[in-house]
Amino acid sequence: MTTTFLKLIIVLSLAAATLFAQGRTKPGSITGTVVNESGQPLPNILVYVRAFGSLGTIPSATTDGEGKFEMSGLEPVTYQLFARLSAYTVQRDESTPNNYHVGDTVRLVLAKGGVITGTVTTQNGDPVVGVRVRATTVPGGEIAQERPTDDRGVYRIYGLPTGKYVVWAGGGGGASSSADPYDADVPTYSPSSTRDTAAEVNVHTGDEATNVDIRYRGEAGRTVSGTVSNLPGGLSGVVVNLTSTGDSQVNVTSYQPHGSNGFSFYGVDDGEYMITARTFLSTSEWAVSTPKRLTVRGADVTGVELDLSLKPLSSISGQVVLEELKTKECTTKQTPILTETLVSAWHKQDEAAQAQPNFLWNLGTPVSADAQGSVTLRNIAPGDYYFVTRFTAKSWYLQSISISSATPKKEVDASRVWTTVKNGERISGLKITLVEGAASIAGQVELAEGALLPEKLFVYLVPAEKEKADETLRFYGSPVTPEGKITLNNLAPGRYWLLARPSLEGGLTKLRVPDENGLRAKLRREAEAGKTEIELKPCLNLVDYRLKLARIKENGVATEGHPFKSATGRQNYFRRRCVARSWRICCFSSTISFCCSLIALSMVQMIGSLLTIKYPPSV
Repeated sequence: MTTTFLKLIIVLSLAAATLFAQGRTKPGSITGTVVNESGQPLPNILVYVRAFGSLGTIPSATTDGEGKFEMSGLEPVTYQLFARLSAYTVQRDESTPNNYHVGDTVRLVLAKGGVITGTVTTQNGDPVVGVRVRATTVPGGEIAQERPTDDRGVYRIYGLPTGKYVVWAGGGGGASSSADPYDADVPTYSPSSTRDTAAEVNVHTGDEATNVDIRYRGEAGRTVSGTVSNLPGGLSGVVVNLTSTGDSQVNVTSYQPHGSNGFSFYGVDDGEYMITARTFLSTSEWAVSTPKRLTVRGADVTGVELDLSLKPLSSISGQVVLEELKTKECTTKQTPILTETLVSAWHKQDEAAQAQPNFLWNLGTPVSADAQGSVTLRNIAPGDYYFVTRFTAKSWYLQSISISSATPKKEVDASRVWTTVKNGERISGLKITLVEGAASIAGQVELAEGALLPEKLFVYLVPAEKEKADETLRFYGSPVTPEGKITLNNLAPGRYWLLARPSLEGGLTKLRVPDENGLRAKLRREAEAGKTEIELKPCLNLVDYRLKLARIKENGVATEGHPFKSATGRQNYFRRRCVARSWRICCFSSTISFCCSLIALSMVQMIGSLLTIKYPPSV
């Protein structure tokens, strides 16, 4: 059982059942198909959905012989969709959120997860048998998977999503439901170090990272123990988190049942830590103790007392408001379903946020508005936030996000400035305004003769009107598909410049961060220089729009997108020109001479790179 599922069991044991808002009287369904990377249907796969903001019953279904499933009886709110198969992970486009609604038809692709494997040996080279080896995410410090070593000291952690990890053996006592003879040892990170100098492993789905070996140090660790006082009544217990400080946080958990003698962590290395207790209340809120800092240095730390008598985490409440268009320009009257409008708060990633335990930022989740448009974001940790809204009605757009303050009484544009939240604060007056009359663009990127589509290409829409240049919500972006297709929806009417360029560092989320004015200004200058202007009237739906791909600057150097400039370009070419994935089959296809010449060029450039030969730009 994975760590994620263990956490879910703990949460559900603490939480009271919560019901999500109902906006319609009739429930609906989400249907779909589960396939593998080759597109083959996968039968007998467990698929389940979870409504945002709900810890109640989790509906599930099993795929039939054709990989099809149907989840019925669902209320019209926003859902996350998951599928489970041992050693596999759901393959998602990073630009497509895991958000689904009643009536959607979904295609889930299960790809073989990444693997990290190696051996754990003593300083003398003998195998360490039966020690738990854990893979921890970077950043975040959450345990993704753990596996014990076999009789040869070999471990194999599989089913990992694409990402960066550190691997460690031993320690972590108190964070697992089963005892381990190595729990009392200090964790040893690959290759044979502490966390600060641990080797970071890049993992990709379908790939295997081998020889990630650990030379086990076998050093005795310290014990951190204590009690949690002032527990609210009617609870079964609390979760205690021990989190290392610094840029590379590692977080382990322990569970103190109600009426027990306390909590303990074993195998703790010397260093600086934060320790926090939390429990889930019947109001769907987390009560969290103030993080207590402690130093472990050459001795056990006992008698730690955590007080849970403090208020729950903060909340932000408000209203989603709909404004209909008074003219007859929009013939399709598709009003957004309020219960399918998803609102989330994103925290500012600054030094103050890094000083908090990372798990705090995962307690507050996106929520759906209720049938009247009321929305309450709970479990908000102290910090600075901006707001993100998602909805489905194509002919509507997000006009504004504001917060009304009581003292002094004024309305603040929450899309341009951060909203500061203090511990335990109850903020009201959030107003999200959706307006009818949105435009949309669908079309294709046009490439020069012989050119290929650059990797991670995005199309951006920025305001051409000078008076709109500072309006954060008038900046839009969308990924270009591998086939060169572009789609931009929910656009406010007005004049814009269109720009195709590689993705901004930080992705689309950075486009609307309040204090990224410099980034938006730079993007607007680029778009203005490109001189591709478009005017969008209310409810205008452009189809078959053609956007010519101009010269793209990479690291300040203009390129023509030569198809053979990089290994990625060659791989893209083969994916499009060769139906078969095998090099050998490709070379015996109708494109034999061309494909084989590319293989030869690839081999020459690979050898050249090893010899540090610099090819001219024309190659």
